Amino acid sequence: MTGKQPKTSILIADDDADDRMLLEQAFRESNLQAQLCFVEDGEELMDYLHQREPYAASPRPSLIILDLNMPRKNGIQALREIKANEQFRQIPVVVLTTSTAEEDILRTYDLGVSSYISKPFDFGTLLDITTTIKKYWIDTVSLPDDSTR
Repeated sequence: MTGKQPKTSILIADDDADDRMLLEQAFRESNLQAQLCFVEDGEELMDYLHQREPYAASPRPSLIILDLNMPRKNGIQALREIKANEQFRQIPVVVLTTSTAEEDILRTYDLGVSSYISKPFDFGTLLDITTTIKKYWIDTVSLPDDSTR
């Protein structure tokens, strides 16, 4: 299934620059061949999905990795908008956040999140998580064609 990897893109929404850097490093170490794209909050995430400037030429993500605790528009608000939009609702969303609150877990699953993962405290565990995400979401499952808008 490696033939589909080059056109696959993962959109990561996380306001923490260190977390974005570590995620990128962990995905690269897991031999991910997909394109990684980053936004820093829910407003940028929605601008990206709607291809508003500066994201007019952005690829449609095959998968969204979403932090919940972000400024301007948090992950819950962004998830609600994504799943309410006929154009975007089929894009799988994996929450990767520091929150372990049961109410956040329940709320995100009620809104249609595909998976909920608590951020680890060490790089080795993060590498295990990104490898699992790659194996499942990129190498195993069939995702909607990301070349169409």
